[in-house]
Amino acid sequence: MRVASVERNTKETRIAGRVDLDGTGAAEIATGIGFLDHMLEQLAKHGLIDITLHAKGDLHIDFHHTTEDTGYVVGEAVSKALGDRAGIQRYGHAVIPMDETLTRVTLDASNRPYLVWKVAFSRPKLGEMDTELFKEWFQAFAQSAGVTLHVENLYGENNHHIVESCFKGLARALRQAIEIDPRRAGAVPSTKGTLGGSLG
Repeated sequence: MRVASVERNTKETRIAGRVDLDGTGAAEIATGIGFLDHMLEQLAKHGLIDITLHAKGDLHIDFHHTTEDTGYVVGEAVSKALGDRAGIQRYGHAVIPMDETLTRVTLDASNRPYLVWKVAFSRPKLGEMDTELFKEWFQAFAQSAGVTLHVENLYGENNHHIVESCFKGLARALRQAIEIDPRRAGAVPSTKGTLGGSLG
């Protein structure tokens, strides 16, 4: 079973997370940040990943630490659940429309973390959440999940739609990349025989 749990306890946050990569999209999310909860529910639902995440953070200061650290926890849980990544498709790609918005997300579950973020917002906040924090979440996720992740908003006007299309795009691309490829017969999808390190 591709299931993993992760805990992260610092002076700023206390977070417990669990993922099941072969789930049904069930989510039990409580970060104290309503909009972030909604986005992580989208990640679960459209990625068919069961996610349980409970976070207590220093929200009286701002949302930065909680947002970033939930990205680390979800990403680390995904990486642990993947193990040596044998038999996976490895690559995933999604182009997500949401009304006037179109976003492209491309992912390589290569165990080489990298983020390209080409997303701009016309407002500094969505509700109480700083829009700049979404990049921080994706950066933390890419780093701890060990994925090369390219997120590009091709066009759009509504900031809510832009963010949501990024999370849905990640969900669909991740779903493709972590699927077991029956033709690989459990082999690691790399000419090196292992994922991570130098290019391969």
